[in-house]
Amino acid sequence: MALWRAYQRALAAHPWKVQLLTAGSLMGLGDVISQQLVERRGLQGHQTGRTWTMVFLGCGFVGPVVGGWYKVLDRLIPGTTKLDALKKMLWDQGAFAPCFLGCFLPLVGTLNGLSARDNWAKLQRDYPDALITNYYLWPAVQLANFYLVPLHYRLAIVQCVAIIWNSYLSWKTHQR
Repeated sequence: MALWRAYQRALAAHPWKVQLLTAGSLMGLGDVISQQLVERRGLQGHQTGRTWTMVFLGCGFVGPVVGGWYKVLDRLIPGTTKLDALKKMLWDQGAFAPCFLGCFLPLVGTLNGLSARDNWAKLQRDYPDALITNYYLWPAVQLANFYLVPLHYRLAIVQCVAIIWNSYLSWKTHQR
């Protein structure tokens, strides 16, 4: 509980910084889980640079983009009724998620040194599966998030659920 209270105090004092660091930390954790539990690389085979890439993406892309999106979405659809939450989830999953994945996947490819041609081929191969997998997890999570969670906690809540998602994305984006 003390850790949660410290997080709340830090979030109140420095909301943007804390949200970015939370996103980066949890993206990195997702990669560690992917490498150790899914891919079973072991400590000797762990690719530390890959983990730092995911941390960087969390702090520099995922946190700002998703955090900013939640603010925009709350301005577009103010309110917290069930209908408001449903509208937000539909916008999030119908408009934002496809665009976000379409940017995230090639960004990872670029940071991994893929050529433009290889990155395009990987995007064409991975995007449909990633988007379909997204729809298995995120609509229910986002519906609850938009209905039950105050705006300043949404990114943190999503990033906690996203540890599983980040593990999947890390595995998916690092397959050859």
